[in-house]
Amino acid sequence: LAAGLDKDATLFNELEYVGFGFVEIGTVTPVGQPGNPQPRLFRLPEDNALINRMGFNNHGVEAAVERLKNRKTKIIIGGNIGKNKVTPNEDAPSDYLACFDALYPCVDYFVVNVSSPNTPNLRDLQEKGPLTALLNQLMDRNRTTAKPKPLLLKIAPDLTEGQLDDIVDIVAETKIDGVIASNTTIAREPLTTSKAQVAEIGMGGLSGAPVKEKSTSVIKHLHSKSNGSFPIIGVGGIASAEDAKKEMQNLNASN
Repeated sequence: LAAGLDKDATLFNELEYVGFGFVEIGTVTPVGQPGNPQPRLFRLPEDNALINRMGFNNHGVEAAVERLKNRKTKIIIGGNIGKNKVTPNEDAPSDYLACFDALYPCVDYFVVNVSSPNTPNLRDLQEKGPLTALLNQLMDRNRTTAKPKPLLLKIAPDLTEGQLDDIVDIVAETKIDGVIASNTTIAREPLTTSKAQVAEIGMGGLSGAPVKEKSTSVIKHLHSKSNGSFPIIGVGGIASAEDAKKEMQNLNASN
């Protein structure tokens, strides 16, 4: 289960019984924050889609840690970490490191979220310089632990091919364990919902069926450019087992 549903680690025990192989909690930030003003979640039934601008609403990493201490399941749990809205980008590494340190005893892997469109300027952290610096600091901290845990990067589906090529280089340079592709998109095509209705909804990240093609394209590009040198977790528009099988077929076809 991708991040964004069990934001505060309140449902992970129950979600095992739904059939998920692993649950990614978060995105969590060092300090709790209310997120963006409501309404901030909008359904597009004709497109099997959602638009959200939640804005990393969560109770803070320490609250998540307290709930994870009551873990009753052996399900794999990932910790999706981000920065607080009020933290400037130049200070972002301290927020990510704080979340890493707090969650380390409680989760099985980490996801670095720099790709949500709903926190101002967050996506600027996907640029090669700041992203390399951030990931190097997290990997350095990870290596100091008794048992380093997998660290993955979650990226946007709106990156250019040049930016995706940079991601491949960054993975090789920082030695992170993989990439999650992808987050929600700021694009609004193709949609059946009227342009007027979409315009009325306004800003936010689009998820669901319409993001599937963009996400698949990103996965194929990363897989091809990297010669399959790192794992990619596919997220976006996967609504059934058949959808998941098709993603695997796409990867095999690109070899």
